[in-house]
Amino acid sequence: MTRAQIINAALIAVAVAVATTTASAVAANEPPLALARDGFFYVGGHATTIDGHAYMAGQMYVEVRVPAKQTHPTPIVMVHGGTMSGTNYTGTPDGREGWAQYFVRRGYAVYVVDQPGRGRSPYVAGAYGPEALVDRDNSQRRYIAQEKYRLWPQAHLHTQWPGGGAADDPFVEQLNSGQLPAIKDFTQQQVLNRDALLALLGKIGPSILLVHSQAGAFGWPVADARPDLVKAILAIEPNGPPAHGVDFVGAPDYFQDAGLALTYGITAVPLTYAPPVANAAELAFAQEDQADGPGLVRCWLQKAPARQLPNLRGVKILVLTSEASYHAPYDHCTVKYLRQAGLQPSVIRLAERGIHGNSHVMMLEKNNRQIAGVIAQWLDQALPGKSVAAKRTAAVKNWGVRADKVEFNDLSRGERSARSAG
Repeated sequence: MTRAQIINAALIAVAVAVATTTASAVAANEPPLALARDGFFYVGGHATTIDGHAYMAGQMYVEVRVPAKQTHPTPIVMVHGGTMSGTNYTGTPDGREGWAQYFVRRGYAVYVVDQPGRGRSPYVAGAYGPEALVDRDNSQRRYIAQEKYRLWPQAHLHTQWPGGGAADDPFVEQLNSGQLPAIKDFTQQQVLNRDALLALLGKIGPSILLVHSQAGAFGWPVADARPDLVKAILAIEPNGPPAHGVDFVGAPDYFQDAGLALTYGITAVPLTYAPPVANAAELAFAQEDQADGPGLVRCWLQKAPARQLPNLRGVKILVLTSEASYHAPYDHCTVKYLRQAGLQPSVIRLAERGIHGNSHVMMLEKNNRQIAGVIAQWLDQALPGKSVAAKRTAAVKNWGVRADKVEFNDLSRGERSARSAG
C-alpha cells in the first residue's frame, strides 16, 4: 500500500470506530427494547401460473414489532421508497436505531413492509415484467453527496449524512449494498402496493400510514379506497410533484419539465374525485405562471374549477420536507394540490423547526431521532384520544373482563376484542 492508501484506510477505521462508539452511546441511554411481539407475515399474495409452473405473486412482506407496553392504540405502517427496502426504517448505515425502533419505544405497534417484488417480497419476472436497478451514482447525486453536484438550489445545504460521502466510505457502501432492483412499470408498482396495503390494513385494522418518497403515490389510493382504515398519512417527502415530473439539471435553470407522470394528480391509479371522472384523461392540469418563490418549481394544478377528493377529507395528513432535499423545490406543490382538492394537510418544513441540513433520506441521517420526535409530536396533537392503558382500564370497568384478556391493536378492534373476551 502507498502512504496515501494507508492514511486513507486509517481514517476510515477511525470513522467507523467513532460512529460505532456514538451508536453504542445512544443505545446505552435507552433500555433494551421490550416487545410483546417480534415477527413477520405476508399479505396480499395470490397463486399464479407461469409457463406451466405455479408461483405466488403480489405478496408483501410485513415485519411487526409490538411493544410490551403499548401506549398508543393505532399502529404505524412504514412504507419505504424507490430502490430501497424496509431496512430504511430498522437501522441506519452507521449502526444506529431507525424510526421503527423509535416509535416502538414511544409505545406504538410498528409494521415495516417490503414492497411487492422488492427485498423479502420476491420478484416474479413472469408476473411483474422487466425490472430496473438504479446505479449507485444516483444516490450520490440525490442525497449522499448532493452538495457536490448542486443539481437543485437547496442541494448545497446538505450536512447530515453520517460520513464523508465518498463512494468508498463504509456508510455509503452500507446504503448501496441495500439498494434493490424494482418493477420497471411504476404504475404497476402502485397497483400492487395499493392492493397489498389494503390487505394489510384489512388484517390489522385502522392504522397510520407513513409513506416516504415513491410510496407517497401508494398512500393516497389506499386512503381513498378505505378511509375508515387510515387514521393519518405521514407523507414524508411524498412522490411528486403533482401531475408533471421534474428533472434537475443544475444552474442556472435547475428545473426541466419531465412530462405527465401522475395521471390522477398525486398518483397514477384511479382516485375518487367529485365530480367523478371516468378515467384520468378527464382531469385537466395547468402550470402556474410564476413560482411561489426563489428556488421553487412552478406547480401543476387542476384547471378551475378543481375537482375534490371527498374520501380523503376525514384523514389527517402531514407533508414533511427537509431543508436540502430535492423535494424542497416542489413539495409545496403537493400541498397546494391537496388544498385545491378540498383537503387541509398539515405542513412541516424542518428548517422552520430549526432542523437543518437534511437530505431526502432523513431517516438514515445523523439527526434521524430528532426528526422522528417532530413526527411523534404531530401525531400526539393530530390523533388525541385515550391511551391503550386507559382503554384497557375502561374495558375492565365497563365490561367486567380481566385486564390480561384485553388486546388493543387499535380502538375499534380493541373494543371488539374486549367484548368478545368477556
